[in-house]
Amino acid sequence: MAKNFARWLPTFLLALALPMAAQAADSGGAASKQAATASAHAGMALGAADLKMVHTHLHHVINCLVGPSGKGFDADAGNPCQGMGQGAIVDARGDAATEARLHTALSQAEHGVKATTLDGGHADAQKVLNTLQAK
Repeated sequence: MAKNFARWLPTFLLALALPMAAQAADSGGAASKQAATASAHAGMALGAADLKMVHTHLHHVINCLVGPSGKGFDADAGNPCQGMGQGAIVDARGDAATEARLHTALSQAEHGVKATTLDGGHADAQKVLNTLQAK
């Protein structure tokens, strides 16, 4: 019996490890998708013709970064990342460099939703876009 157990142990461990590896890979994919969507909305904020649309798209950035359970999430602003994951920052957990970059973009977007001029909002949107596109 011990001989059978020893023979099947590697297979059993592999069977346990594969779902965990797949989940980790999926989480990275989810974070990337949400970050890409946030980047697209930063670009939309940059091209917006009025401050209200700049704020709307920067709220979308925030929502994609923090996720529906995150601090600063505003359901009224809309969630273009719905169904993609738990928020790019949450889904990037464990990747310190990516987390730091996403937190920087979050701070920039939060600053941008407080902008009082179109030029100021565009400047913050540009910072968010640059941060999210940096690798």
